[in-house]
Amino acid sequence: MTTFAPTPAAAGITVVREPGKPALVQVPRFAGMAEATAWLTGQRSAIQAELHRSGALMLRGLPVTDAATFAEARDALVSERAGYKEKATPRTDFGEGVFSSTDLPAAQPIRLHNENSYTLDFPGVLLFGCVTAPETGGATTVGDMRKALALLPPELVARFEKAGWLLVRNYSDLAGMPWRKAFSSEDPAGAEEYCDEHAIGYEWLDEDTLRTRQLRSAIITHPVTGERAWFNHFAFWNARSLDEDVREVLTETFGPDGLPFDTRLGDGTALTDAEVDAVNEAYQAVTVRETWQAGDLMLVDNILCAHGREAFGGARKILVAMGEPVPLSDCSPTTAPSASPYGM
Repeated sequence: MTTFAPTPAAAGITVVREPGKPALVQVPRFAGMAEATAWLTGQRSAIQAELHRSGALMLRGLPVTDAATFAEARDALVSERAGYKEKATPRTDFGEGVFSSTDLPAAQPIRLHNENSYTLDFPGVLLFGCVTAPETGGATTVGDMRKALALLPPELVARFEKAGWLLVRNYSDLAGMPWRKAFSSEDPAGAEEYCDEHAIGYEWLDEDTLRTRQLRSAIITHPVTGERAWFNHFAFWNARSLDEDVREVLTETFGPDGLPFDTRLGDGTALTDAEVDAVNEAYQAVTVRETWQAGDLMLVDNILCAHGREAFGGARKILVAMGEPVPLSDCSPTTAPSASPYGM
């Protein structure tokens, strides 16, 4: 274990670094949430500086016990809330911009990804908070996307830099997310208007099934630190990344073009299994984790760091809030966003 004393850029906090774990700060003992939020407010600049350095930072020992106290901590650390757009997973809404981290089954691990990497603006910061720690597993895993980019084969990086990545989604009531929930609209015209305004191509397969295509940059530059990062859902939603049994069932049920999610290189090229595996191996190489304790908060810079979730046992209640929205246009995308003409 390595402990770093405060530096001029991070005066007031002491950061502990251990191999395989995110950076961690043990906060002072507080009498209540009012005292804790005053401390968080006073240390906000130091915390932000460390977040830009490490990509993710866990704060341990806070009196966060429910959605209300979590929201108080969020308001001390985040200046502007960010919305959750083009929804992809079920979440419980606790109000005031506080959600469950995900409501996917406990046995299902979630691969590393950058939140809303496919939208034209996205949260710059994510805040996770532990109300109930799971009995086993369940860590919110994180990984530095600056390091992941450096680990990828240079030839593959060059192809993504030029072409970007293509996301195809099939919204239906049978698999994935229904379009009404994803676009927060009961009117097909409302979903179409959103797609037109956000560079998303679309076609209706029937009145309840919508297929969309969107071309996005796979590599962007952090607007504050100036560092390039691998920023996308390419491997996360690629059919190759699915468990083989799940992939076979989905393909047999919906056909190869009907999966809820699938991805390609931005020019429509399907990568080989080995190339998709190389991306997933880079994610695995940079993954770090820390077991949740009740009261923990974890800040994640959504550009510098991807996040995921382990499978778990027992009750688990992890809250999430999104903030500091960032337009894609501020991040020097290597590929311009568009409603891609390529099918799958």
